[in-house]
Amino acid sequence: MAEKILSRHSGNGRVRPGDIVVCDVDKIIQIDLTFSATAPMPKRIVDPGKIAVILDHAVPAPTIADAEGQSIARKFVKDFGIDKFYDLGRGGICHQVVLENGLALPGQILTCTDSHTCASGAFNCVARGMGPLEMLQIMCTGKTWYQVAPTVRFELSGRKPPNVFGKDVFLHLADIAGSVEGHNIEFGGPGVAELTLDDRATLATMAAELSAEFATFPADNKVAEYLRSVTQEQFEPAESDADAEYAATYPVDLSQLRPYVARPDFIPHNTLPVTELGEDVPIDQAFVGSCANGKLEDFRVAAQVVRGRKIAPRVRFIVTPSSQRVLKEAVRLGYVETLLEAGAMVTNSTCGACYGGHMGVVGPNEVCITSSTRNFKGRMGSPSARIYMASSATVAASAVAGRICDPTAYLGDEV
Repeated sequence: MAEKILSRHSGNGRVRPGDIVVCDVDKIIQIDLTFSATAPMPKRIVDPGKIAVILDHAVPAPTIADAEGQSIARKFVKDFGIDKFYDLGRGGICHQVVLENGLALPGQILTCTDSHTCASGAFNCVARGMGPLEMLQIMCTGKTWYQVAPTVRFELSGRKPPNVFGKDVFLHLADIAGSVEGHNIEFGGPGVAELTLDDRATLATMAAELSAEFATFPADNKVAEYLRSVTQEQFEPAESDADAEYAATYPVDLSQLRPYVARPDFIPHNTLPVTELGEDVPIDQAFVGSCANGKLEDFRVAAQVVRGRKIAPRVRFIVTPSSQRVLKEAVRLGYVETLLEAGAMVTNSTCGACYGGHMGVVGPNEVCITSSTRNFKGRMGSPSARIYMASSATVAASAVAGRICDPTAYLGDEV
């Protein structure tokens, strides 16, 4: 899929791994952290219609420097007449906002400074993070270059058990494949149809943690029907050929998976079923949120786990929606009230705790279990803290138990 999209956008008949191609970029996403008093700004841009500005990492601004950067972003939007602007209370975390608003379309190329930009691959879009200077020249010229990477394919089959979610699937892939640095990831097979759009977005987002270049899903009817509900822009999906060549193919039977957990500090080959953790791990903080797992499905599952229960004494349970739209819907459906009744803290939409910026930074020697994107040492705060990673169901169950546990018994018969 990725090779076809790069071929179309570079004007080449066919591209192969190792080729260097110059491509037209369809969508350019700028976030708040790219704006500051010292950051270079363009004097002209190629097309304001291709650019979206989304304030997400440090909102509401926790420091004077963040507030100044956001003021510069608002002036940039005004000066260049950019209509796709998502300020506080109007958007959320950039990758979720991109998917909700049809900014990433099948067969397109999207760029953004954030490393989890590969999230847009859930909609058959070639997308990855870029450095700020590369983004500057893309805004000016509308083009960028790539070296075509070989592709690793995950061939999905079967149906997920009800206690298994997209994050569990990803942690299993991290166990069997490890790092795929220098490669694209392609998801395919009949099991794709069994995944919700939220599950696919989680998997595409988390591909960054395996050091993938791009991560792409096919644009099936679920994708097409959703996009027709949010945009009138036309798109041309890219399908993989029957004789496509892959660097490796991993068969994955979803029906055989169980709830997974990643141990602290890194993910590839550092994950295992939570029932095999082999140690009793009391926790200080539990966190559900981020672009990967702050979705409506995460609110639904977390509320289901804690309904009629209380968060364990001395445990902080923080829940952060990935967008304002997710928060509004979670309020309407009663998920937020259920979480609050259990003792959780529900925040505004922000990247805050996930990247260790604000709204949930962990202290020295604390233990946190998170459904967010990274568990690097120091990622969420103190470098002496230990960060475990799991699905939102496992995180919520652990918040109730006060220690890391399998969520199955907490999900009941409703799953």
